[in-house]
Amino acid sequence: MNALQALIFDVDGTLAETERDGHRSAFNAAFAEHGLNWEWDEVLYGRLLEITGGKERIRHYAGHFDPATAARPDFDDLVKRLHAAKTAHYVRRVEQGRLPLRPGVARLIGEARAAGLRLAIATTTSPENVDALLRATLGEAAPDWFAVIGAGDVVPAKKPAPDIYRWVLERLRLPAAACLAIEDSENGLKSASTAGLRCLVTVNDYTRDQDFSGAWAVRESLAAVTLESILADSPGNAMKQAAREESR
Repeated sequence: MNALQALIFDVDGTLAETERDGHRSAFNAAFAEHGLNWEWDEVLYGRLLEITGGKERIRHYAGHFDPATAARPDFDDLVKRLHAAKTAHYVRRVEQGRLPLRPGVARLIGEARAAGLRLAIATTTSPENVDALLRATLGEAAPDWFAVIGAGDVVPAKKPAPDIYRWVLERLRLPAAACLAIEDSENGLKSASTAGLRCLVTVNDYTRDQDFSGAWAVRESLAAVTLESILADSPGNAMKQAAREESR
């Protein structure tokens, strides 16, 4: 078995609580800007989160709640314009410091860097969103700390498909057994697990009641999760511990 060599982070809901007061409000601002009478409240947005990807979420909503708009001949272009506007609104919120990191995230990233572990991102959100969040919360140099950033439309099939994790693993040139994924949702867990990764889940208000069967561990946050505790349970260390026990 491989010892742990990399941590692969999801972004939305994992690094920061971005959904309710970040993406949701940015979507609503974009809708109003384009003259659409759409309002995604917290309950509705929680249901829409079952659809991964912002453009996919817009298409799903229009198809179910506003078929007239979905039938517009310029609908594909409208989706692109809405998503671009939403991204701009979201980035402004991030740059204003309105979306801090979740507890323990910055510390764990610092511990991993100090220990020489590699860092990566595997997310369905756009590269612009990732870059803005990392710079606003960890500093201007933070994006360079990550060896691979898999974001947005770099793969055609989004979570729960395993494609984004496989894309990241290929570029890390590491086997899945040498990495740990950190996620917040059932879709994220399915994506990571299907790619062969162990997955640590940190729940939030939107995902707390989802099915996390098969997760390596489920926690409220990373506040009490240290790199030492992760390494103690990594496959390589577990084998070393077993060997020590047998030699006694």
